Amino acid sequence: MDLFNPGFWLFVAAIAGTYAIMALGLYVQFSLAGLPNFGHVAFMAVAAYAMAILVVRVAAPLPLAVVGGTGAAVVLAFIVGIPTVRLRADYLAIATVAASEVVRYLAMNLTDLTGGPLGSIGLLGPGQVAMYNTSWLGFVDRLVHAASSFTGMNFSRDAVVALLVWLLAVIAIAALASLERSPWGRVMRAIREDETAATAAGKNVFAFRMQALVLGGVLGAIAGMLLALQIGVFSPDDYEPTLTFYAYLILILGGSNRIWAIPLGAGLFSLLYSGTRFLNFFPLSLIDSGARAFLRLFLVGFLLVLFMALRPEGVLGNRRELLLEK
Repeated sequence: MDLFNPGFWLFVAAIAGTYAIMALGLYVQFSLAGLPNFGHVAFMAVAAYAMAILVVRVAAPLPLAVVGGTGAAVVLAFIVGIPTVRLRADYLAIATVAASEVVRYLAMNLTDLTGGPLGSIGLLGPGQVAMYNTSWLGFVDRLVHAASSFTGMNFSRDAVVALLVWLLAVIAIAALASLERSPWGRVMRAIREDETAATAAGKNVFAFRMQALVLGGVLGAIAGMLLALQIGVFSPDDYEPTLTFYAYLILILGGSNRIWAIPLGAGLFSLLYSGTRFLNFFPLSLIDSGARAFLRLFLVGFLLVLFMALRPEGVLGNRRELLLEK
């Protein structure tokens, strides 16, 4: 892998934009409503699988399949949320991470429906290769042609995908920032700070928390489908619980209560996680690849812990607010 390969870094930029949308969904649930959702990846997985199944098995157009994937995430939000959002924070965290693992193991074992361990490529059964993203690739190619014709410049598919993903991320962040300043957003913050006081003021805490869970689930669904479309072939291993913790890291790196810090957190995390792939220079090149992969993960973890020790409020966070919360 070449450090100076622009295609690789454009792919990293697209993934960073996808992670920003993923973290935005968690921002609604955790930073706004105070819901410690440790199973956010479940919305991503359900949406990606629903989209792929609709395209491959039902022959639905991709736009309709995207709507279906989003709807599947909304249904999951109600299934998970109705019995859990009334729970205390620690019990809610346990329940949500358990729900995400149930979703992943169902995807792993319902082979006839999901393709099992083979994932999306096995949706048509043994010996048949299933592709669900040909419409997406055709759409991207049309955008490449349109952008090249309009500007007179040569755009690559990777560049167009990165621009498209970040455009969606910025639009979503701007829309949610406006919603956060509305009365709805103020009620969410009141519930996060003091649920009892919000209830005494006549607010339906359960209904507002469900709204936050559903809205965050929709954003998670969009991120999950974008991730699936970009990597092409996905399996249950691509939607492990670590993705949820990536989203928390992104929130913390940028500043957990700063919505416009999410792109910065996503960029920093992606640069750190991807840049350490190039630890293959001398004398590290003398180490075998397995040990080097372990060293890379150790270095990522060490740098993240060091950053949090030096600046726990995040890059754009406010240390005074952090102390007041404590």
